[in-house]
Amino acid sequence: MSDVRILLVDDHPVVREGYRRLLERHAGFSVVAEAEDAVAAYRLYRETSPDVVIMDLSLPGAGGIEAVRHIRQWDKQARVLVFTMHSAAAFALKAFEAGAAGYITKSSDAAELLRAVSIVAHGGRALSDDIAREIAAERLGEGRSLADELGPRETEILRLVASGRTSDEIAALLNLSCKTVQNYHYQIKSKIGAKTDAHLVWLAIGAGLVGDADVT
Repeated sequence: MSDVRILLVDDHPVVREGYRRLLERHAGFSVVAEAEDAVAAYRLYRETSPDVVIMDLSLPGAGGIEAVRHIRQWDKQARVLVFTMHSAAAFALKAFEAGAAGYITKSSDAAELLRAVSIVAHGGRALSDDIAREIAAERLGEGRSLADELGPRETEILRLVASGRTSDEIAALLNLSCKTVQNYHYQIKSKIGAKTDAHLVWLAIGAGLVGDADVT
């Protein structure tokens, strides 16, 4: 059986090197390309046609959820495993909506990551135990989450707004017109009941859609 060919996406070269060594010590795994941002991830996916993409969410510019959505738009069969420090259910649910096949946190042990890559490579879905518990707790709770109101692209625009990006900058990152970004911005505020941009960010942090570290 041929090796599982992997595209590794993380903005830290030292981190990528560590994960490459871990993955390639496992018989049957081969890292064929590495990307540091969403643009490079999309380009390298088209160039290398990997079996699995391991995708961080915290990338410079357009984030990992947007990268997942973009890759899956181009290839409906793409298998993307999110591997991130974000352990909130909201992030995982948005990643799955964007088309991810798995979601593993970086607090998971090495064996869990390797197992998840194998599951996703063979067409399955993978969740680390901590994320499975978070999603179960949210779904068993009462009422709708703020995350339920927004789609993956809206979530990405909210993240970029909260990180201090202007409409022009967001438009350039996502290949949209400035007017389209402004329309999304208005729709997001309306959907989640935000009166001002500061209120928008506060609500997003409270729902786990944006981390404190993302906000400038």
